[in-house]
Amino acid sequence: MTEATPEEVMETCLKAIKPYWGTISKLESAIGAYVLGLKFGWRVLFLIHTKSTIRTYEKILGISFREKLPEVGELAHKSVAWEAMQKFGNFWKAVKGEIAGVRSQELRKTKDKGGR
Repeated sequence: MTEATPEEVMETCLKAIKPYWGTISKLESAIGAYVLGLKFGWRVLFLIHTKSTIRTYEKILGISFREKLPEVGELAHKSVAWEAMQKFGNFWKAVKGEIAGVRSQELRKTKDKGGR
């Protein structure tokens, strides 16, 4: 996977809007997941969303997250779920919910410049 240019990201998002029908919040969420996935990676997205939600977002956007996003993004370390999964080791069991206490949508505060 090569890093997407800002133009490619915008094109993917805009292509999804015209044919979309349904609640705008679902479209907005799909676009948001894609944009955040560029920095966090598809593995973090898979830990914070259900398989069904991932499939829905990919269908709306007309892409595969595994093909368009980095496996592990530069901000994955901020994800509580990613950090917890590192301790348990089996990513796919964590995704399936077979390991308790891994799935989380929380982000950790970091000491880098952008942290709140």
